[in-house]
Amino acid sequence: MDISFLLKGLIIGFSIAAPVGPIGVLCIRRTLSNGRTSGLVSGLGAATADAIYGSIAGFGLAFISNFLVSQQIWLRLIGGVFLCYLGLKTLLAKPAEQVISDKRNGLVGAYGSTFFLTLTNPMTIISFAAIFAGLGLANTSRNYVSAVVLVLGVFIGSALWWLILSGGVGIFREKFNSHGLQWVNGISGAIITGFGLFALLSTV
Repeated sequence: MDISFLLKGLIIGFSIAAPVGPIGVLCIRRTLSNGRTSGLVSGLGAATADAIYGSIAGFGLAFISNFLVSQQIWLRLIGGVFLCYLGLKTLLAKPAEQVISDKRNGLVGAYGSTFFLTLTNPMTIISFAAIFAGLGLANTSRNYVSAVVLVLGVFIGSALWWLILSGGVGIFREKFNSHGLQWVNGISGAIITGFGLFALLSTV
């Protein structure tokens, strides 16, 4: 196994996951409301989607990449609507109601929502394709072992970021009472809705 491909994938996965977007905001809010596990599982949903897009770029599956890019308006539309739904739901929910709702949906719901949101973001595949091409990694399709190791690195790197974020935010969880969580819901809901509206406007 070429350890260099694992390290490159780890750096790529970490770098793509680190910028705080709607997934990061969701992870932070869920960590504060329900604990580190909920935040981490939310992040792992995004990490799985990152690994799938990394596979498309790493294995040189240009036909899938081109199809996703050609359908980016529909993907933005679907993702934008879902973000607005999550944002408004978070914005209007009271902390106690939110915790009950999250517990009912469970970790599967937390994982699935971020997985879906990441998959419907066409910029993810574009970012992977650009980074892989820039680093000369686009030809790993000829070496499936290297491609697998690279994608594994992407997943580990992305998961590492979510572990750090949920763990770091979890330290401050006990300092938030119901009033503080109401503010967290309001701010995070407004931010997530804003991301959703931006995605919808970008389709025009």
